[in-house]
Amino acid sequence: MTNYIIRRVLLVPVLLFGVTLIIFGMLQFLGPVERSALYVRDFPKNENQIAGIIKRYGLDQPFYKQYWIWMNGVKDPVTGEREGGILHGDFGYSRSQSQPVANIIKTRFPNTLDLALWTVFPMLSVGIWLGVQAAVHQNGFIDQAARIFSIVGTSFPTFVFGLLILMFFYAKLGWFLPGKQSNWVTQEIMKGTFTQYTKLLTIDALLNGRLDIFWDAMRHLVLPILTLSYITWATFVRVTRSSMLETLRMEYVTTARAKGLKERDVINKHARPNAMLTIATMAGMSVVGLLGGVVITETVFNYPGIGSAAAEAAQQLDVVTTLGFAIFNGLILIIANLVVDILYGVIDPRVRLD
Repeated sequence: MTNYIIRRVLLVPVLLFGVTLIIFGMLQFLGPVERSALYVRDFPKNENQIAGIIKRYGLDQPFYKQYWIWMNGVKDPVTGEREGGILHGDFGYSRSQSQPVANIIKTRFPNTLDLALWTVFPMLSVGIWLGVQAAVHQNGFIDQAARIFSIVGTSFPTFVFGLLILMFFYAKLGWFLPGKQSNWVTQEIMKGTFTQYTKLLTIDALLNGRLDIFWDAMRHLVLPILTLSYITWATFVRVTRSSMLETLRMEYVTTARAKGLKERDVINKHARPNAMLTIATMAGMSVVGLLGGVVITETVFNYPGIGSAAAEAAQQLDVVTTLGFAIFNGLILIIANLVVDILYGVIDPRVRLD
């Protein structure tokens, strides 16, 4: 297991190189003038300034030289300070939001992470539990109900379901709210009496002992959590049910029952762990989707996460910001794949990873 983890970690830089190479390669479909937008904060006032940017950043040079400058940046001949460079955490300047892309990620990602942390448990636990129950009670009432639940959930577009519950729980009942927090919470934070330890509002509220702020934050999170969970439950129920049915037909399960083991032990100790191998990959990709920013959900509920920021950048044709988010999502995907592969060995010890 240790050797496998080391090999996979060493492979991460190679995969990141491939991701950045593909992304930068797509930029070559643009001309040098269009690519100069990667390196400027304000629109150039004349053609001479554009020509200077093209020469400074080698946009008329061969592909490999442009790629190296994009990754490593260049040094200012006067101040000696480095400008640009993905390797140095500089993803460029977002003209649509008038700040560095790295700052947008630092500001928006904690919000997305906060939403993801409270979504993961209900998203995985309920979907997997329903799928297991449907398989154990095949063709029974629970199975039929779970299948209808899955079909309806799969058929619902995310934005339709989100708008429906937004209209009912917010517009009609007023129980839950869109956005991230109420105005009075913003004012409390601006006073300086609220310490932001993690930048995650719900966690910081608990650490500060402010249950009123925690409850306000949860009121804003409930509807996005419900939307993300319900759509994912539908898929998890179908896949888990299919995987469990296949596992329950295996000979070792029949043997376990023949030995007189309790049905609960047969399900929990023999069938379910093996069925979870298929679910592990799917669960990992679902978490990646959450961390990478759920564009539609964050947009529908006006939640200031990284997904809504990416949508805003794309709508305004902000190439620099969009590229920064693409690289960030690629990093999350690579790390998530590593974690999922390791989970295979944890879930099923028969899987040899050395």
